[in-house]
This record gives sequence, structure tokens and C-alpha cells, in this order.
Amino acid sequence: MLRFCIHYGLHFGLPLVIALIFFRKNWLKAYLIMLSAFIIDLDHLLANPIFDPNRCSINFHPLHTYYAIGVYFLFLIPKQTRFFGIGLFVHIIADSADCLLI
Repeated sequence: MLRFCIHYGLHFGLPLVIALIFFRKNWLKAYLIMLSAFIIDLDHLLANPIFDPNRCSINFHPLHTYYAIGVYFLFLIPKQTRFFGIGLFVHIIADSADCLLI
């Protein structure tokens, strides 16, 4: 249960904190765009089983590989994709924390 709270607390809470601190003027827009980074979890549909509570997503699912993370870094550079890039990195941080707790 603690792992669940930490994992989803990071997924939903960290983007909110970042949006409120760094993007106060447009915090809701920033927050929603960061949450849209959950789209990378579609790669879980390629796994069998789709959900395994004891599996580390990092470097297992195609959109959670180190190569993909390198591409996500590029999203941080243009201003137009920065919110999404931050969301991707927060997502990877949350999944990494989950791997540490397994």
C-alpha cells in the first residue's frame, strides 16, 4: 500500500507541485499537459501480463527504455514541448521510484 501511495503520489502530486511553483500563471494548463505524459503507459499493453506489480517498467517497456528517456530529454528544449517533457520525466521518476521499492 505504501508503494502504491508513493508511486501514484509522485505521478499526480509532483507535476502539481512543479506546476504551482514554476508555472503559477498557467498552472492548470501546465499540470494537465504534464499529466498527458501518461500516454507512454500505452506500451504496457504490449506486455504479458499487462500489469505485473513486481515488474520494473524502466528498460522493460519500449517507451520506458533508456533510449526513449534520451528522446524525452529533447522535449525539454523547445518551449512548446517543455510541459510535456517535464511530465515525461516526472513519469519516469515515479516509475523509477517504484522499481526501487520492489
